Amino acid sequence: MSDATSPTPRAPWTAIYLTAVVVLLAILAFLVWATPVAEDGAKDWFAPMITGGWMAWTFPVALFFWVIGSLLVTMTVLAIRFPETPRLGVLRIETTRGDRLFISLLGSAFLCLGWLFFFGGPLFWALMLCLVYAAAVFRWV
Repeated sequence: MSDATSPTPRAPWTAIYLTAVVVLLAILAFLVWATPVAEDGAKDWFAPMITGGWMAWTFPVALFFWVIGSLLVTMTVLAIRFPETPRLGVLRIETTRGDRLFISLLGSAFLCLGWLFFFGGPLFWALMLCLVYAAAVFRWV
């Protein structure tokens, strides 16, 4: 005889969400803390974080990789919590959330390169264009 009133075991999603947010914010806080301080006592956001390193690890570069990592963690948690079936968009190919993220990141890279070629820096308006492009990709592709 089975007990019909016993609830099925559920994952503690609130704890998982909060843990992911706390870990990502702790990493971001560490990056801000590790940013070099100039002689006048202010943060030097564009100074190398690792002196003599093989790559120019400045805060904007580290922030870029933090954003990509945060997107991957978010997409992983969403894929586990809310599995989806691929959908057919305007490109007539089946895509999932991860596919649309990849398409939007790749397209955004080309948009930024085109912006640099035609207009030069700064990339603030290119970032706005990339956000609109990503929203369109997630909506219609």
